[in-house]
Amino acid sequence: MGNTTLAGRIAAVTGGPHAEIDALFHGPAWAPRPEFLADVRSLVLGESWTTEWQYDAARPLLAESADTVVWLDLPFVSVTLPRLLRRTIRRRRSREELWNGNIEAPLWTFLTDRDHIVRWAIRSRKNYKAAVPRLVHEYPHLIVVRLRSQEEAKEWLSGPLAG
Repeated sequence: MGNTTLAGRIAAVTGGPHAEIDALFHGPAWAPRPEFLADVRSLVLGESWTTEWQYDAARPLLAESADTVVWLDLPFVSVTLPRLLRRTIRRRRSREELWNGNIEAPLWTFLTDRDHIVRWAIRSRKNYKAAVPRLVHEYPHLIVVRLRSQEEAKEWLSGPLAG
């Protein structure tokens, strides 16, 4: 289970909507949607909501209104990277539509595009280890739940969150 799947399961348990933040951000041809921040503002006005934690511009809006941040901190090399590679290859082969008509770029663009999803993941994998402590300092009302394995995630979903 990755971030989006976990967010969907959290929303199912809490009864609020899950807004996939990539769908709010990416417009046609992968261009950022001009309405992105307005959509995030609308989302956080809801009584209950769940989304992922990407996009620096949205994080203050999310943090101000959130009560809990769930940090899925899985091992990168043995879990996250292989899953990302399988998902990216599957989506490209099937030409699966993601958000607003977008599909994964050809696999060879990994070599030429600095922002290819796999290169981005490798480059940014350690960002959360610094960002989460800053987040807690800046928004002391937030509860941070750090889940380091699939087992911890399943236990938390069926235990503390469900209780």
